[in-house]
Amino acid sequence: MQDTSTPTLDAEPTKAERTKPVPFPPILPAHAQVTTQGEIEERPADYLGPNLDPAGLRLIPKQFGNGVYALLASEIPKDNGGVVIGARAALVVDAGMNIEMGRQIQAVIRQLTAAPLRYVVNTTYHGDHTFGNASFPADVSIVSSRLNRASMRDLEREKRIRSRNLRGNLAAIEQVVDWRKPDITFEHFMELDLGGRVVQLWAFGQGNGPGDVVVYEPLTRTAWTGNFLGHAGVAPMLLEGGPRQYIESLERMRASLDVRTIVPGHGPMAQGAETIDWMIEYLQALDREVRAGMSRRLTLEQILARRQAPTAEQLPPQARQHLGDLNRNMDRLNVLATYREIERTQ
Repeated sequence: MQDTSTPTLDAEPTKAERTKPVPFPPILPAHAQVTTQGEIEERPADYLGPNLDPAGLRLIPKQFGNGVYALLASEIPKDNGGVVIGARAALVVDAGMNIEMGRQIQAVIRQLTAAPLRYVVNTTYHGDHTFGNASFPADVSIVSSRLNRASMRDLEREKRIRSRNLRGNLAAIEQVVDWRKPDITFEHFMELDLGGRVVQLWAFGQGNGPGDVVVYEPLTRTAWTGNFLGHAGVAPMLLEGGPRQYIESLERMRASLDVRTIVPGHGPMAQGAETIDWMIEYLQALDREVRAGMSRRLTLEQILARRQAPTAEQLPPQARQHLGDLNRNMDRLNVLATYREIERTQ
């Protein structure tokens, strides 16, 4: 059975850029047809999340092939991005935390190509990936999954949640008064033809959020994964669900894509297959451990006290100093989220 649904178009693309049905679509089981319930705001005691303050952040292009780049943050774990350039158009992956970051992205693109920028793909609805949308001209289409767009409904709440990661620099998002939403949305899959360069967009199901988007360039086998998938050894953040649906989504990605290089939304680049395998194993172990603790009637605090977070041994040396403590904090958040999800569904 093919997914023949058409994308929602507020800005109609040209015929050559129109989406095409996926030849082997990810068929999501009924319980994976998730809805947007919003990010949990509860955090473990003494939790400290990632520093995403965009002040002083520079995006450094890293080329994988002709017209294919990562835009790597000069400071880990701040936001990475990407750009893919075809003969007729360029596409950007994610828009940054604010108007200034959106403008910096556009300046980098102008240095890389004379092709017109036509698309910005939001891998998630989170403000550090989408608040910069408003900086792009009206003739640039914002593209994302339907569920990401549906999650962009309360700007003030999103600003409040993201402000926790600004280390006091609340001025960074003061000017964000227009949360520009996607003009083009899709359910599970779409393609964009940039002129001799086709980019695939995939939404495999529940992950960090309900509508995470993976941007895939088949010729270089590069995937920009946003918050959905990071480097092996880096704990994800379970913000809107537990491990089981996340595992199923990762398995669909593994079955659908041949990935050489992963450019995550945060942190160092990674190798494809080993990274997906590690993430699945991490989530499986997390689920087992929390369920075992709950079956023994341990409290959340007792399970947290017994938990051994993943080590930073698999990370590149330059990333370990930035991600060691953060990894432990994210793992504790994942224990809490798993515990709450089991409570909710039992």
